[in-house]
Amino acid sequence: MKDPFDRSKAMAGPKGLKLPIVGPSFERAQEELIKRFGAVSSATASALMNVLGIRYTFITGPRPLKTGQHAVGSALTMQFMPQREDIASGLVQEQGENTSALWAVLDDVRKNDFLVIQAYGDKHSGCLGEMLVTSFAGRGGVGICVDGYIRDWPRIQKMDIPLWTLGATPNYASQGPLYPWAHAVPVAVGGSLVLPGDIIIADDDGVVVVPINVALDILNVAEEHEDWEEFSRLRLEQGGALRKYYPLSEEGQKEYEEWHKQQSAK
Repeated sequence: MKDPFDRSKAMAGPKGLKLPIVGPSFERAQEELIKRFGAVSSATASALMNVLGIRYTFITGPRPLKTGQHAVGSALTMQFMPQREDIASGLVQEQGENTSALWAVLDDVRKNDFLVIQAYGDKHSGCLGEMLVTSFAGRGGVGICVDGYIRDWPRIQKMDIPLWTLGATPNYASQGPLYPWAHAVPVAVGGSLVLPGDIIIADDDGVVVVPINVALDILNVAEEHEDWEEFSRLRLEQGGALRKYYPLSEEGQKEYEEWHKQQSAK
């Protein structure tokens, strides 16, 4: 029986589509801004953005590979998409990924970049392995957040690069249902929208996105917030009244201001 299909057309893909998809150029956060955010916790940033009405900034799911990590950087994004065999397939095996967005995004890594990967929580896609993480760190990357899984877990655990992920899988990136599709594009990660160039703050509480357009406003308030919390913590440790010191009452505020003057004079 004659084959009714023209299989060459089926595997050609849409005309004009070229992978990987690359988003427009974007401005990274200035190094001084990132440095100042280094003193701000994810909890403080999340709370202050909620005051501004920006609610969905916590990337739910990914947890720190190691406790005690704190990383701040400028978001560099990468997006996995479901495979469709006429366009891209994991059947090409791992070697075929070197023309994908996964290799392309690592070529674009700059100092203070924080890589954020959209992977839908898929357990069969090992979004990164030891060699790619090594390359990222070697090019100046400061942290990685994956709403999915990674491979080479025993080796990556020994590395210094801060990493937030859902866990480990033995598979390579396109071995499951996904394929590294695009980079420098908006991504949806753990229920949050991340745009290239946003500030990422990550610690033991989790990963938070600070929109770059409000970053300076958040930072100015956050620095004062962290300062009075240090004062409040000291007073509570000494047995001070919770209602007076957290949050600061009018009396507590006056006491804090005097304490702050003394600290600044040292």
